[in-house]
Amino acid sequence: MCDGTKPLTQISAQLAFMISAIVIAVMGVTMIGFGWVPHLSLLLAICVLLAIGLFKGLSFDDMQAQMASGVMSGIGAIYLFFFIGLMVATLMMSGAIPTLMYYGFELISPEFYYISAFVLTSIIGIALGSSLTTAATLGVAFIGMSHAFDANVAIAAGAVVSGAFFGDKMSPLSDTCTIASSVVGIDLFAHIRNMMYTTVPAWLLTVVLFWFLSGSTTGSDLNQVTLLQGQLIDSGLIHNYAVLPFIVLIGLALLRVNAIYTIICTIIAALIITYIHSSPSLGALGSYLFGGYAPAESLELGEVGGMLSRGGVQSMFFTQMIVILALSLGGLLTALGILPALLLGIKSSLTSSGRAIFAAAMSALSINVLIGEQYLSILISGTTFRSTFERLNLHPKNLSRTIEDAGTVINPLVPWSVCGVFISQALGVPVLDYLPYAFFCYLSLLLTLLFGFTGITISSANAAIVKD
Repeated sequence: MCDGTKPLTQISAQLAFMISAIVIAVMGVTMIGFGWVPHLSLLLAICVLLAIGLFKGLSFDDMQAQMASGVMSGIGAIYLFFFIGLMVATLMMSGAIPTLMYYGFELISPEFYYISAFVLTSIIGIALGSSLTTAATLGVAFIGMSHAFDANVAIAAGAVVSGAFFGDKMSPLSDTCTIASSVVGIDLFAHIRNMMYTTVPAWLLTVVLFWFLSGSTTGSDLNQVTLLQGQLIDSGLIHNYAVLPFIVLIGLALLRVNAIYTIICTIIAALIITYIHSSPSLGALGSYLFGGYAPAESLELGEVGGMLSRGGVQSMFFTQMIVILALSLGGLLTALGILPALLLGIKSSLTSSGRAIFAAAMSALSINVLIGEQYLSILISGTTFRSTFERLNLHPKNLSRTIEDAGTVINPLVPWSVCGVFISQALGVPVLDYLPYAFFCYLSLLLTLLFGFTGITISSANAAIVKD
């Protein structure tokens, strides 16, 4: 029986490239051309690889063992998603996220409208942990306000996308953040701390760039902001003390407490806050924890109602299934010798941190462009280059940061990608219009490549610096 860790057969680099091209074509055509959800495309790709394996005389049991081994490499993410779903629901019902949103609206300035849009969507993006939710709710509101402020809609959309994906990248509630850390085998908060080296400079540079674009807005109508704040108050969830669970979350993260334990403590704190200002029955609590929090139907909350209906274990199922199938696909690619052959073909050139980071970044970027799926760009690139980073004695947190900088934040810049299509439709602004102004997204990629080749912030497994 196969041990689930080594290739079952060896193939040439040329054949490995051909099979990879077929798999990418299958997933690309079905997702982009036919509009399939990624799960179906992944299943079809797995079927293609199983057929190739059977043709080469491999047993199904051995290939299944490799698929299971692939899933086990990311089992931490699968478990963590359950707790994240619970945490989002409790942070919502306790008022932690709504309160943060309420005070965040105070940051909107007509004079510095684009900076306001970027900063506020950054804050709400971290609070929600979802770029698409942030764009579809707060982003739509900003596009509407752009007309009142006589602002450039394309620049406003670029600010929204930049802020939303900053939040998606850095939030412990984000599925992409969790996947990136788990696929390379590091703690979630260690991953977030390491991302700050590229993310904070990219964020500050983005503020500066939007500052240069400020001053062109002439309106001062804040009616829509006032309306959103009023709807938040009507929800009954706005309390100053409601932000205490965030303090617990940040405090334990800074103390480097394990992510699962940190999230459990945050959930407990949020539940205590919930029962201070309301007393949901145990039946209602169970419903919120599984299906996600939703405001009472009797409350007319408009756009805010959609913002607050979030979380729950069930909300994680879609992503968990993608993770399981993508990791299974990675296991099969290893079993058939495809990934080892591809890496062997470029192994001689991957001799430094700069070259390894460049290769991993280009892999994530290419998958985004070819397939349009950010989850796959993270999972496949992380799985493929994990052994390369180990061989070069590079700490795996360098890889997780790279695939976030070249995977997560690049997806909205691809017109046919999942995020690109969704955001362009939600905001009513074509991807190519807002792309030049989504500064944060491509600054993250440029900085991660720059740091890779210079050795800045690049840690080896024994804390040494590896330079090109």
